[in-house]
Amino acid sequence: QVQLVESGGGLVQPGGSLRLSCAASARIFSFNAMGWYRQAPGKQRELVAQITSGGNIVYVDSVKGRFTISRDNAKNTMYLQMNSLKPEDTAVYYCNAQRFRTYWGQGTQVTVSS
Repeated sequence: QVQLVESGGGLVQPGGSLRLSCAASARIFSFNAMGWYRQAPGKQRELVAQITSGGNIVYVDSVKGRFTISRDNAKNTMYLQMNSLKPEDTAVYYCNAQRFRTYWGQGTQVTVSS
């Protein structure tokens, strides 16, 4: 059973930055893809960014140029660097990994407010 644990969420002012981490209990190079999703109150969960085992990266349009997804295979950890945060980025952010099935973390709250 693969476990994913997110950390790094919190309260930040508009324009600020946060870095989310997702620590996996398995070798992350074995995953076909890993990604970050978010879910705001009253909205559906949406893909924010994804990185495949081949290194291909996609971002939702609303975060392009502000967020950067990366991974450290040696630490079995994936990151999401979030800059120039906006109130509309407020959501619970979930780590996702795919290998034969889909795994989810428990989520970490990100609140962007002055």
